[in-house]
Amino acid sequence: MIEALAQEFKLTPSQVATTVALIEDGNTIPFIARYRKEATGGLSDLVLRDLDERLTYLKNLAVRKLEVTRLIDEQGKLTPDLAAQIERATVLQRVEDLYKPYRKKRATRASKARDAGLEPLAFIILAQRIVTGSAADLVSIAAPYVGTGDAGKGIDSTQAAFAGACDIIAEMIADDPEHTAYLRTMTRKNGLLTTEAAASTTATIDELQVYEMYREFSEPLSKVPNHRILAINRGEKEEKLRVKVLTDAEQFTAHLERRIITQPSIFTEMLKATIADSYKRLIAPSLEREVRNELTERAQTDAIRVFARNTGNLLMTPPVKGARVIAIDPGFRTGCKVAVLSETGNLLDYTTIFPTAPKHDVAGTEDTLARLVAKTGANIIAIGNGTASRETEEVVAAFIEKSKLPLTYTIVNEAGASVYSASKLATEEHPDLDVTTRGAMSLGRRLQDPLAELVKIPPRSIGVGQYQHDLNQVALSKALEGVVENVVNRVGVDLNTASASLLGYIAGINTTVAQSIVAYREANGDFTERKQLKKVPKLGAKAFEQCAGFLRIGGGTNPLDATSVHPESYPLATAVLKRAQVHEAELATGGIPDIEQRLGDIDLPQLAAQLSCGLPTLRDIIAELRKPARDPREDAPPVVFNRSVRSLDDLTLGMELSGTVRNVIDFGAFVDIGVKQDGLVHISKMSKNFIRHPSEVAAVGDTVTVWVTAIDKDKGRISLTMVKDKLG
Repeated sequence: MIEALAQEFKLTPSQVATTVALIEDGNTIPFIARYRKEATGGLSDLVLRDLDERLTYLKNLAVRKLEVTRLIDEQGKLTPDLAAQIERATVLQRVEDLYKPYRKKRATRASKARDAGLEPLAFIILAQRIVTGSAADLVSIAAPYVGTGDAGKGIDSTQAAFAGACDIIAEMIADDPEHTAYLRTMTRKNGLLTTEAAASTTATIDELQVYEMYREFSEPLSKVPNHRILAINRGEKEEKLRVKVLTDAEQFTAHLERRIITQPSIFTEMLKATIADSYKRLIAPSLEREVRNELTERAQTDAIRVFARNTGNLLMTPPVKGARVIAIDPGFRTGCKVAVLSETGNLLDYTTIFPTAPKHDVAGTEDTLARLVAKTGANIIAIGNGTASRETEEVVAAFIEKSKLPLTYTIVNEAGASVYSASKLATEEHPDLDVTTRGAMSLGRRLQDPLAELVKIPPRSIGVGQYQHDLNQVALSKALEGVVENVVNRVGVDLNTASASLLGYIAGINTTVAQSIVAYREANGDFTERKQLKKVPKLGAKAFEQCAGFLRIGGGTNPLDATSVHPESYPLATAVLKRAQVHEAELATGGIPDIEQRLGDIDLPQLAAQLSCGLPTLRDIIAELRKPARDPREDAPPVVFNRSVRSLDDLTLGMELSGTVRNVIDFGAFVDIGVKQDGLVHISKMSKNFIRHPSEVAAVGDTVTVWVTAIDKDKGRISLTMVKDKLG
């Protein structure tokens, strides 16, 4: 396994062995990536997760090999050659192909023929030693297998005997691993995926439009893109489409004939018919299921990867510091719920306004907003992007312009807000508030600190993927939780303010331990030093080792507790500070930006040798001392405030706009330009140069310049380009 992983990931065997040992010793991926760089050679958390996943696959492969070997051996059919083939297999599919002839099957035509004693006749046919003969000769050959004895039991004619024997041969052909492997490869290479409208469809006009391009569709299996596979699968599931895999059956059966028919014989035509039957009845349907499953698995894996990347980028959206927010959750009939939040997210006030139909109380809305600004000192208005968003935005924008108050506004993506507001967690956090007010609060907090708020929502409800409801939910959840864990640990959290939801994603901390930390904090007051964590019930030594470096304590007794320096490296950090003639207290003033100069002329490798530490760890410590607890989200594009357009009517062809990327999918990116509908930038209009995937040039949260290329008001669709030369 170590050798296989080393080759696949282009690493040294010792590097892989050390990394695997760390994983199997119970260390978390974030901890290994951040604090064991010397051991892994600086592998990133993404590479470590991929390596861990492949390690699990190889372990499962090894277990399955042993199991298959045992099962065949118990039948007394394991040969040295077969055992060697199983051992050499590098994928589960090959192991299953080798096991297929020995797997217990439910009753088949072949098994019934075997029960009737026709297997010897099948071997006579396959031997092809009788070169010439007549119909009478065939009767003579079949005679011992027709009758009521053990051989030929229930077989009442020559035709029935040969038919049963051919059923056995057909199954033997289909079970042959070499035949299967070749035909699978050829199906993947030359097969076509075809679709047509289901004959009995009761689809509406809108549903027909969704699947219009697939009503008569064909594309090579080797070229069909992942998003198209998922769309076709959905159409089939909804019974709007019929899907088939087409192959060159004549070519495939000809190949089988060349391998099976070794010489002319009295059985040649019989074998040709049996081969054709085996392919049509047994092989083709099985391979169709296989390649469809492979396509689906490939498409789902890619979609999960895209979803995970988008989620990571969304979670890295920078917080808006110093924001005292009026958060508005738009609505029509029941009005817009308003929550006013302090800079730290505490609820200052809440109410309901009715700027939209049917009440359309604009004057009352303006009075309420003016009162809330005067009372709370709010400086930003955040508006959810759901129903009635555009209508609410128009009133808010006009109010800001008319009032001349020092206010700005922005639109906040409310995907998943309703999931949080109705959750058990929201009820526990705000038992005295109704669901709608909790929803408005969540919108405001998403602006203030997106990461801290979004971790309260199941990642798949954030709405930054494609076909998420059609994906393997277990695999999707695992991937997204891994992304959230990576981001939370990369950013770090304040031990004294973090919610249990946020703490639960810190390395080494599960939900139970996170709740214990919060309970300890509430009972004993704020933590003043990291080592107090050891007093928290259920947080053992291993958990402390894993989590301590990712938890920050500002203003504590030890300035290093406010940094990402791990407690195990405090002596090393202290030695560096001493070498630079810096007192630890200086860290509390924003770090030591000139620490390299203070260290003098010595180069880092020489200093690492003197301090008996690894160079990667030394570099990380110096970077942290230079700027303690630096927030990596500072590198992300800032939040866009105010918009130049607010409805489709404001758009014109060729108009230049600034927008925020809301979602990146296989065929393009959706950009929020200020109207209710996000505009689509097709992959062909994202770059002057060829790109394989939109993620090469755009990420969720990016601020981009776009131009309008098409407007369809009836369907509410907007087409955009990120390349001015591609306006056509």
